[in-house]
Amino acid sequence: MSTLTFYEKPGCAGNARQRALLEAAGHTLARRNLLTAHWTRESLLAFLAPLPVAQWFNRAAPRVKSGEVAPEALDADTALALLLAEPLLIRRPLMQREDGARLVGFDLAEVAAFVPMAPGSASQGRLEGCAAGARICVGGDEPRQVVPGA
Repeated sequence: MSTLTFYEKPGCAGNARQRALLEAAGHTLARRNLLTAHWTRESLLAFLAPLPVAQWFNRAAPRVKSGEVAPEALDADTALALLLAEPLLIRRPLMQREDGARLVGFDLAEVAAFVPMAPGSASQGRLEGCAAGARICVGGDEPRQVVPGA
């Protein structure tokens, strides 16, 4: 199967369930701490740029849940500055395949389009705290195309 770079929040039960499903399907995960990764504007945009700005955010983050941060009201530059300053706001997980394709979020149907999954795993639905669907970003260093549910 695939080797995936998996950016997660350590200790997150949702990320643990996601990892378990990927590992049960035979994938090897190179786990990275989303909160301490050395994000740059370019490295974060490689995952996020194809998505609408509001889908860049973790809907379960305290500042989003409280309404202090309103993703729908932000432009890309302001949103990116917030995410770089406070990585807890970044929607997770972020995953990257060996071929450079990237995925944001964990909607199982879209994860199954991104990497092969165990039979029946897609019936579990979305396993992330945010309401936005995942999208696949196909490309190497720069996102070139968004393939929703391809």
